[in-house]
Amino acid sequence: MKTKHFIELEVEQAAQILRQGGLLGIPTETVYGLGANGLDAAAVAHIFEAKGRPQDNPLILHIPDASWLERYCQNIPPAAYALAQRFWPGPLTMILERRAVVPDAVTAGLDTVGMRCPAHPVCRAILQAAGVPVAAPSGNTSGRPSPTSAADMLEDMEGKIDGIVDGGPCQVGVESTIIDLTVQPPRLLRPGGVTLEELRDVLGEVAVDAVVTRLMGAGEHPRAPGMKYRHYAPKAPVTVVQGAPAESARYIQAHLAEGDGVICFAEFLPLFAGYPVESIGPAADQAEQARRVFDALRYFDNTAVKRIWAQGPDPTGIGLAVSNRLNKAAGFQIIEV
Repeated sequence: MKTKHFIELEVEQAAQILRQGGLLGIPTETVYGLGANGLDAAAVAHIFEAKGRPQDNPLILHIPDASWLERYCQNIPPAAYALAQRFWPGPLTMILERRAVVPDAVTAGLDTVGMRCPAHPVCRAILQAAGVPVAAPSGNTSGRPSPTSAADMLEDMEGKIDGIVDGGPCQVGVESTIIDLTVQPPRLLRPGGVTLEELRDVLGEVAVDAVVTRLMGAGEHPRAPGMKYRHYAPKAPVTVVQGAPAESARYIQAHLAEGDGVICFAEFLPLFAGYPVESIGPAADQAEQARRVFDALRYFDNTAVKRIWAQGPDPTGIGLAVSNRLNKAAGFQIIEV
């Protein structure tokens, strides 16, 4: 299969791929997604094949606006519309009770489904033109760092999918926040571009699922993407060092060995001269860290490093999402200093 590379203006051609049951790389504000018609179980099955994704890992349905929720969800609580009014279009996924029209292939057999309205204008134009909800996980081989550019996605998916729409670099850089609205209090399942603090500003009490800060156990079943498996990982093992930035930098410097690489804040680059090193931006700039974390992880796959040390960011605001992605890339191999 030859993967077609579309520019932003070829929306109708891209939408046709989705209507015909094909696989399409789509730009969003978070990361690039691998999309298929979310009402076509056969098309959705091809997503899992292309990614090598476990079948029990549910997908998210992408829609162009909140008016589509009633088509695919039932018993929708008022909180969903309050969140949609505040954060949609944007990097927020809501877990809601699904209608029977949503295939089991999307939900991994669960009675719930994740719903999102992305903010990228090209993505929304494609959704409108296709006229179907689009099931789309991140457009990487399962387990690898998520793609934040069309080039990243093509690295993993060239020849496996029908096309990709190049919408430029992603502005958020980490996947959407996922909140479960089928429980009380609502529960944060995955941190992302909408912060925990922002959710609490709208909803009041919001619980944080334990798997945000640990690996899911073998007997546990994921209610949302990214909960169960090791994710976002480069080929070399990662160790995260968590603590005050200056202290974590000194710890890494003291423990570096030949063949190691480093992911660090911009201020500490001089400490690691002579080693492969990638900056994720200043320690105080969480938005920049979110945009750069996956690029930093991917960088090391083109090197010969045997181990990667990473400075852990402050786990507040969107820093909680960056911390979560690094920790999952490390399989929660974390050192506190």
